[in-house]
Amino acid sequence: MQKIKAFVAVLMFLTFVMSGFAADEAKKAEGDWISLFNGKDLTGWIPKVKGYPAGENFGNTFHVEDGVIKVRYDQYGGKFNNRFGHLFYNKPFSNYIIRVEYRFVDEQLPDGPGWAFRNSGIMIHGQSVESMGNDQDFPASIEVQLLGGKGTGNRTTGNLCSPGTHVVVDGKLYTPHGLSSKSKTYHGDQWVTIEVEAKGNKITHRIDGEEILSYTDPQLDQNDGSAKKLIAAGLPIMLTGGSISLQSESHPCEFRKVEIKKLAD
Repeated sequence: MQKIKAFVAVLMFLTFVMSGFAADEAKKAEGDWISLFNGKDLTGWIPKVKGYPAGENFGNTFHVEDGVIKVRYDQYGGKFNNRFGHLFYNKPFSNYIIRVEYRFVDEQLPDGPGWAFRNSGIMIHGQSVESMGNDQDFPASIEVQLLGGKGTGNRTTGNLCSPGTHVVVDGKLYTPHGLSSKSKTYHGDQWVTIEVEAKGNKITHRIDGEEILSYTDPQLDQNDGSAKKLIAAGLPIMLTGGSISLQSESHPCEFRKVEIKKLAD
């Protein structure tokens, strides 16, 4: 009887250990949430503002204060002058979910484009910051467009913009450079959490766990000037990964969390 009890105890222990091992392996395969923003400074991030070299944070456009990344224009002399900016993470990614908390605050610079009111974005599958032209407005990438409400009316967020790229929607190549999601409108200065899953050839946008947009086969636009240079340099036309960056488009905004979960290939 004692031997049977000992055998059962050993068996239970081994089962417990193997279960834990299996759970660990599953966790490794899918990955944990990793914060790309340390809440203190811009370690790991590279600013690129149009008209200035990569790494030069013109006007202190991107800075950290009160534990958030702030996009501000206090040192722009009151004029935006189409100085679009992007804050690049220093490492490319493929097969992942990115989760970002963002909000819009204060007033847009008066000469900012009308469409840029409460407008920013998460650029994914993008070109490297080093490959951007000095006077290039936007990196060739897939833009997850972030929009705030205007106080009245409907204005979806988590939309698609495609500077230098195309995607496939419902089995057909989609060449217009904008596609609205089915999200609700978020007015005021409230924080919004968006997740984007990019796995294989499919990209899905979600807010509060609800799918608001999906498409497949992100690819470089072979007729776009910036994309042509990338293709000539050897970048594949079909995109399965690339840089991640956060936008500056003339309206102050903030990013409180930027997290990523790696997915198994």
